[in-house]
Amino acid sequence: MMLSRVCALLLLALAAPASAATVFKIATLAPEGTAWMREMRAAGEAIQTRTEGRVELKFYPGGVMGNDATVLRKLRVGQLQGGAFTGSELSPLYTDAMIYGVPFLFRSQDEVDAVRKVMDPVIVRGLADKGLVVAGIAGGGFAYLMSRQPIRGRDDLVAAKAWLPQGDVISSVTYEMAGVQPVPLSIADVYTSLQTGLVDTVANTPAGALAFQWHTRVRHMVDMPIAYLIGIVALDKRTFDRLDAADQAVIHEEIQAGIVRLDAQTQRDNIAARDALRGEGIEFFEPNAEEQAYWQSIGERSAQALVEQGTLGAENFRMMMAELERVRGGASDAR
Repeated sequence: MMLSRVCALLLLALAAPASAATVFKIATLAPEGTAWMREMRAAGEAIQTRTEGRVELKFYPGGVMGNDATVLRKLRVGQLQGGAFTGSELSPLYTDAMIYGVPFLFRSQDEVDAVRKVMDPVIVRGLADKGLVVAGIAGGGFAYLMSRQPIRGRDDLVAAKAWLPQGDVISSVTYEMAGVQPVPLSIADVYTSLQTGLVDTVANTPAGALAFQWHTRVRHMVDMPIAYLIGIVALDKRTFDRLDAADQAVIHEEIQAGIVRLDAQTQRDNIAARDALRGEGIEFFEPNAEEQAYWQSIGERSAQALVEQGTLGAENFRMMMAELERVRGGASDAR
């Protein structure tokens, strides 16, 4: 009797289906074929292999899941388990996710690298408190103003139809300080809006402008870095916490390894993209010292206003500025 019962249990165990994989459906606006998507897909394959199929990353590129607000909503209700966002796109959840976007803050990549060692962990903790696990933070590079008409100075920008990334409080305050009335749009709507003339001035990295095909709709670039962009791979904490510690570690290791490769490639791509933009006939204009000093003052006033109104955390901003001052001096040009 006992033997037959044991046999029955063994048969049931053998007949039981294998545990289903935990699938992270991850949305991104990055187009298919970009370095970002290549590295994230490579990381996903490595994760699936190393976890023996227990974890699968399924990517939805090119904005097919909607804009950032839609993706965040789908994350909340469980339709998605992850997304790739800019800092400003995550600022509705945690405002200091956009802290690197303070305008005219950094002068070089070396400054960015030093500050990120201090501030990336702050961003990770802040988003964890909001239910997101940061699997990695990638550097996107410096953004520049690009336009259909020449932007030679402040008056030209005031007259322009400038794009404001939807929900980007830092850019909104900065434009207000400069007397510019921008047009708020999701990044997914920018190309069409350049086509129709709804906007004629945008900001992006050189590589980003090529990836999103914006370079076909602009003719000029102001050769002065505005802000530093980051991309954050964020996963739903509820889903992540259901994994065992070993599988969690694999996700962090492989995505971080992909981001290390991606950061190096992004820096090369932005350098190459500058040459490509010139080859497409885009005119580069470098403002004179007086104009650059004016925009530096706009950046400082914007940062002060953001801290005073509580949009940026005062303690985190002081921490960032303290590290920046520590490393400042003799840095190479941001371009």
